[in-house]
Amino acid sequence: MNGYFRTLIRGLAASAAIALLAVAAATAPAAAADGDENVSVGTLLAAQTHPAVQLTSLTFAGEVVVPTADVRQSALNELVSQIQVLVAAGKIPSDEPSMYKYMFKRMAADVNKYLVPTAPNRTVEARVGGMCTGWWVTPDGYMVTGAHCVEMSDEELSQTFAQQALQKFNEEDAKEVISGLENVVADEELVAAAQQVYINFNSAHMKLENLQKSLSVLQSLPGGGVDKTAKEVPAELVSVGESYPGKDFALLKVNNQQNLPTVPLGDDADVQTGNTLYISGFPGLVTNTPFFSIESKLDPAMTEGPYNARRTTTEGVPYIQTQAPSYHGNSGGPVFSREGKVIGMLIAGTVSDGGEASENESFVLPVSIIKEKLNEKNIKPSASLTTTRYNEALDAFFAKHYKDALPLFREVQTLHPNHPYVAKYITDSQQAISNGKDESPQPIWLWIAIGAGVLILIGGGFVLLATLRRRKRTSATPAPSYDRAHGGAYPAAISRQDERQAWPQTPQHAPQRYALPQGPSAQSSSSGQSAPSQGQYPQQQYGRQHNQQGYDQRGYDQRGYDQRESGRRQYDQYDQYGQPNQAPDGATQYVRPAPQAAPQGPERNVADLEREVEELRRRLGQRQPPDA
Repeated sequence: MNGYFRTLIRGLAASAAIALLAVAAATAPAAAADGDENVSVGTLLAAQTHPAVQLTSLTFAGEVVVPTADVRQSALNELVSQIQVLVAAGKIPSDEPSMYKYMFKRMAADVNKYLVPTAPNRTVEARVGGMCTGWWVTPDGYMVTGAHCVEMSDEELSQTFAQQALQKFNEEDAKEVISGLENVVADEELVAAAQQVYINFNSAHMKLENLQKSLSVLQSLPGGGVDKTAKEVPAELVSVGESYPGKDFALLKVNNQQNLPTVPLGDDADVQTGNTLYISGFPGLVTNTPFFSIESKLDPAMTEGPYNARRTTTEGVPYIQTQAPSYHGNSGGPVFSREGKVIGMLIAGTVSDGGEASENESFVLPVSIIKEKLNEKNIKPSASLTTTRYNEALDAFFAKHYKDALPLFREVQTLHPNHPYVAKYITDSQQAISNGKDESPQPIWLWIAIGAGVLILIGGGFVLLATLRRRKRTSATPAPSYDRAHGGAYPAAISRQDERQAWPQTPQHAPQRYALPQGPSAQSSSSGQSAPSQGQYPQQQYGRQHNQQGYDQRGYDQRGYDQRESGRRQYDQYDQYGQPNQAPDGATQYVRPAPQAAPQGPERNVADLEREVEELRRRLGQRQPPDA
């Protein structure tokens, strides 16, 4: 039996250990998704940060007024004389197209010497502007971008309008001049030379009237997805710094916004030389080309490159030099550390002698300057619940826990219906579940329930073990046996073998016996027989049975008591009168008086039994010692 108990305990302990380990494993924090070797850092950063990165638009609209160009005849005649001398000297070809090309180049170099503005003025409505990148820094609509993304100097504005609004006038003026040249077949070089004269003249004498400026952010409509449903949402300029090489920072506010996705700010010390930086934004080579769809234009790009050095401009402004590629349109975009925190904002790239941007180097305004400017306006960057839930969903998604990710993505869609990417993640999660690719762990409550069940089983096992042990101890102590010889219950002697001694088996040493005093309840039985009176001491030999003394051949006395003990007893407990025998040392073997025969009616009342026991105790206390 002891082996069975040990096996039971060991089995229950092992089950408990397994259940508790399972619960601990299920309730332990899930490993970060960036620990997954199959998912790159750039992929995770793009997924987490792109929802907060928005395309911004700066637009100027107005009327462009341009005067008509009139030739200064005296200056033109002087130029023709000079050309003739050069032809005679053989310095320019003598054919007419070559001479006209030379003439237009000389006029374009100094248009005000050869052309004069005159009436009538010509007017055209025009809209010009540019695209940049911005990013949400608070859930209620504050956005950070570059200063040069929200302002243009007068010179920059004139050049932009001249390039985008005056093309029609420039082409018309050049065509009119060329048509006046007799017997000349104009080639592309001649047309370009004539147009350059009027490009320079119209730009120099252009006027802007009724000019209006607007800032906006392109957001998607409800339903998710940055696509052709995107619309321009007006933005208010809250703060602006100085354009590069100054503190190139601007703060926008879009009203009536809530639960916007945001990105967290880090510290300058988060990165140092040699670390990889990640730039997110909208390159102009995509947004300004007609070859890509609107969906493609409105999807941010992420590039990466090493942190090269920390620089300081002549104005004392710090900048980070990096080899992460950037282009026109990336200006104002956030730059991230490996941990996904903003460590700066892209401002400028190197420019070649011809004015072309170079991919080799980019310059980033440190996050310390961004924090400084935000503090000036008492703006506190904060994460939205949308961002928190979205990042949790992404962690589950990249861990292939699609069933866990799906409700989180749906919560994000509820929090921010205009979220540009959550709709696609919902679709992808549903498809993965349908295709049997889900690897979500069992819910924690299930493991807790299993653990609780095992613990309950363990508790029940220990209760069962305790019960079995109690029963074992109880069964080890012999209970009184009751004979039913005459329809009554007769208790056996209350004694223990280790309390008795071996008595001599001769008549002279047999103990003297005496009867207990009998109370009224013991004077008569239900059959009317009288009990033996006090003082009757039979002289039979101890431990022997004789038919003459009232025993039959089977060892039963006349009252039906079995006097054959299994080796435990060394003397008889009762004489022929049913009285207890006395041991040689004077100790007396006591028995409860034989109860009356069981009544034919209901069982004896418990109270009667208690009274009988109490009477027996009283009489035992009043007993007299045996005679010497």
